[in-house]
Amino acid sequence: MEAALAACTVPSPRILKPKSRFRSSFSNQRPISPYSFISKSSPPKSNRFTAAVSSSPPSSIATSTNSPPEAEPKPDSGSEKFDWYANWYPVMPICDLDKKVPHGKKVMGLDLVVWWDRNENQWKVMVDTCPHRLAPLSDGRIDQWGRLQCVYHGWCFNGSGDCKLIPQAPPDGPPVHTFKQACVAVYPSTVQHEILWFWPNTDPKYKDILETNKPPYIPELEDPSFTKMMANRDIPYGYDVLVENLMDPAHVPYAHYGLMRIAKPKKKIDREGGKPLEITVKRLDNEGFFAKQEWGYANFIAPCVYRASTEPLTEQENESVTSAASDKAAMSKRKLSLIFICIPVSPGRSRLIWTFPRNFGVIIDQIVPRWVFHIGQNKILDSDLHLLHVEERKILERGPENWQKACFIPTKSDALVVTFRRWFNKYSGSQVDWRGKFDPSLLPPTPPREQLFDRYWSHVENCSSCKKAHKYLNAFEVMLQIASVALIGVMAVTKQITMSTVARIVVVAAAVLSFAASKWLSQFIYKTFHYHDYNHALV
Repeated sequence: MEAALAACTVPSPRILKPKSRFRSSFSNQRPISPYSFISKSSPPKSNRFTAAVSSSPPSSIATSTNSPPEAEPKPDSGSEKFDWYANWYPVMPICDLDKKVPHGKKVMGLDLVVWWDRNENQWKVMVDTCPHRLAPLSDGRIDQWGRLQCVYHGWCFNGSGDCKLIPQAPPDGPPVHTFKQACVAVYPSTVQHEILWFWPNTDPKYKDILETNKPPYIPELEDPSFTKMMANRDIPYGYDVLVENLMDPAHVPYAHYGLMRIAKPKKKIDREGGKPLEITVKRLDNEGFFAKQEWGYANFIAPCVYRASTEPLTEQENESVTSAASDKAAMSKRKLSLIFICIPVSPGRSRLIWTFPRNFGVIIDQIVPRWVFHIGQNKILDSDLHLLHVEERKILERGPENWQKACFIPTKSDALVVTFRRWFNKYSGSQVDWRGKFDPSLLPPTPPREQLFDRYWSHVENCSSCKKAHKYLNAFEVMLQIASVALIGVMAVTKQITMSTVARIVVVAAAVLSFAASKWLSQFIYKTFHYHDYNHALV
C-alpha cells in the first residue's frame, strides 16, 4: 500500500486524472508510482543489512529465500517489554481540527476531547467525560469566555481541567466547583510536525514529560524545501494489520492493480508485473527496526511511525553507503519519503495519518485542492480494505502469536512484515495493551459492505478539505437542478410569447444539460465522498 498511496501525490499532470468512472474536467490517466522516479535496477547487495525473515536474533545471517523461515519465537519473558503507555500518540493533523468546536477522538481505547483553548492559545486533550453525570464533553461547545462547556447541564472547564462554573450551585453556597471531583483530567499534549500528539497518562507526574520525552522526530516534515500534504482516515481493521500492510510492497501490483503505474520488471511473468523483491532488515529492538529496499530505506519507529525514503535515513547516515548508491543519490536531486502514522483505536479499529514529503513538484500542492488527491488515495485504501478486514479475523482465529506458523512466508518480499510480527510478538505479546478496556479476542461484527467501505464518517467528516468540497459540490448540484427547472419554467411562460426557434432550442438544451450535469455530479459526490465499491475480478 505504501507505494500505491504515494502514487497519488507524485506531481505529474496524470495525477489529476481519475479513471473514467470519475470523468470530469480532470484528465484520465493513472497516477504514477514513486518507483517511476527511481532506477529500476536493484541496488548492490550490502552485508551491513541482515534479513529478518528468520526467527533467530537480529544479528543472525539471512535465511535463504527458497526455504520457509523458522517458527515465530514465543515472547521472551526476559526481554524488554514494550510499554504502550510510555509513548506519544498522534491524534490528528491540526489542519483537520476546527478551533470553533470540540472534537471527540479515541486513541488506545481512550476517549478524548480535543479543543482549542484560546485563552492559552493551545490545543488541549482531556478525558472526554464530564465529572457531573459522565456525559461526553466532545458533544459540548466552546463558550463565550473560551471555556469548554458540557451541554448537558452547562458545567464549564478551563484548559487545566478546572471547573469554572456549575450553574446549579447557589452563589452563596459552598464553592463546589473548586472541589477536586469537579475537575477533568488533562493529558499532556503538544504539536509537532503539524500533528497534535498526546501522552496517554493523566498522572500529574507526567505534566512536564515533554521536557524529557518527545514525539518521534521526522526531519523531512521540518524541511521547508519539502511539500507535505497530510491526510487521515479511520480504518475498519486493527493496528497490527494496518502496519504490516503498509510494510508490504509485494501486494501493490495485485491489490491495487489498475490504480497506478509501477516500474515494469525486466521479465514480466503475469499481467500485474509482480517480481522478486530484495528486502533486508537489521537492528530489531524494542524501539523498532531499520530496513533497506530496492528503491531506498525504511524504518519502523515503535509504535506508530513507518518511514520509507529514497535517501538514507538520518539514523543510518553514519553507516557506510555503497559507491553505486552514493553515485545514484548524487545524480538525482529528487527526494521522496513515505510517512505513515498508524494509531491503535480499539480492537478491529485503527486510524491512519499519511504524508509523502518530496522536494520536487512543490507548486502543484499549492494549486490543486487537497481533496483532489484524496480521491485516488481513498480508492487505494478501499481496494484492499475488505481483504484486510477478513484477514484480521482469520489471524485471530489461529491466534496472533501463531502468525508465522499459520502463514507460509518463503521469500524476502515479506521480510518487513515478518520483522514487524517478530517485534509485535517479542515485545508486546502479539497484542496492543488495552489495559482491560476490551477483550482482545473479540472484534466488532462485520457491517454491510456499504458501511464497511464508508468514506464520509471515516474520512470526509474528519478532513477539512473534503468536508468543504462535499458541501460546495452538494450546493452546486442543487443549483444545477434549480437551473434545469427554471429553464423549463421559462419555456412555459414564454410559450405564448414570440420566441425564435433557435432560442427555444438553446433553452431546452440548457435545461437538459443542467439536469444531466446534476445527475452526474450526484453520482460523483456519492462515489467520491460516501461509498465506492471495488471489485478485483473486474479490473
